[in-house]
Amino acid sequence: KIFSRAAKAIRTAMKFSALSFLAFAATTSAFTLPSSKLSPAWQMRPGMRVQSNTHLDAVVGVVGATGAVGKEVVGCLEKRDFPVDKLRIFGSARSAGSVVKTKFGDVEVELFDQSAAAECDVCFLAVSGDFALEHARAISKSCIVIDNSSAFRYEPDVPLVIPEINGKACKGKNLIANPNCTTAIGLMGLSPLMKKFGAKRVLMSTYQASSGAGQEGMDELKAGTIQVTSGEKEVADHKHFAHPLPFNVIPHIDKFQENGYTKEEMKVTWETRKICDMPDDFPVSCTAVRIPTFRAHSETIVLETEQKVDVKVAQDLLASSPGVKLVDDVHNTESPQYPMPLTATGQYDVEVGRVRRSEAFGDYGLEFFVSGDQLLRGAALNAVLVAEECVKNGDL
Repeated sequence: KIFSRAAKAIRTAMKFSALSFLAFAATTSAFTLPSSKLSPAWQMRPGMRVQSNTHLDAVVGVVGATGAVGKEVVGCLEKRDFPVDKLRIFGSARSAGSVVKTKFGDVEVELFDQSAAAECDVCFLAVSGDFALEHARAISKSCIVIDNSSAFRYEPDVPLVIPEINGKACKGKNLIANPNCTTAIGLMGLSPLMKKFGAKRVLMSTYQASSGAGQEGMDELKAGTIQVTSGEKEVADHKHFAHPLPFNVIPHIDKFQENGYTKEEMKVTWETRKICDMPDDFPVSCTAVRIPTFRAHSETIVLETEQKVDVKVAQDLLASSPGVKLVDDVHNTESPQYPMPLTATGQYDVEVGRVRRSEAFGDYGLEFFVSGDQLLRGAALNAVLVAEECVKNGDL
């Protein structure tokens, strides 16, 4: 391990020295080298800063990269051109030894080992909460760990981060939690409006795709739909959901709590308060419903504000907010435009639309609808954006 760290330090020093020379030489007429002549590892990437304490090309680890979220993490690293010097993928005994083809080359899946994961500069955990509880803190002693599970979201020493909202919370932290997918999608539209008009209370209803329950959930929806449409059965079989999902909606996600809410619903309450730095008693209420779609969650959000609202100002604000796509043309007679899972699937931005003055709260209320890809904005993309924030703030 000592030799590994020494080699990493030497590699970083050599790259920084070379980049410093190239930056100096580029300012003189005596030396000009087009960036196209440089190998990809030596080219400056957009938004990257040259700092003596920054790993310009990181050793990146992904634990659980063969699962739905893990695959998307790798995909986001590829598409966003994250500065990866080496990608390491860790898995179970079942997947160890298999090869994953990536933009960074063919990567052989390694059997997970805590000390091996700790050799990385940044490690994404796309695994269960129990696994994260067992290993995350140990890995984070020498590596930045970004955990997608719920294991550490409510720990006071662990920041819960949506970079566009509270990215500064990442600074100096080696263990960072990703929020619940529902919270991440909803707050992309909600946060800018709360900052502009203030907030007195938030009411939310969610319509969550089958993939929120993993690949098994999507498989069950597909198989059950075929059972019913083929005439094989009148009501589909079910195993992963409390009731059959095809041609049905189920107002039950996660376990019911003593207060009558499910844990999924309470996650929205708890996480909204933490991410937005709200008091522990700030009123946030949610009803979460599973619907028979494959991917992308949708939400109806009602915001009671402290200040008078202006719908046009709200729409303009959302249109200019990073990570948000305003889709709001309900009076288009040929094709009304509003957020939908069909159009949000596979997209990085959260669609926000149907922005209107609330009939319940009058001039002090807004209602709107959002749709977002929960595997991307609600999980993998947010995690990679957290890592990018760590590059920006100099921690990586």
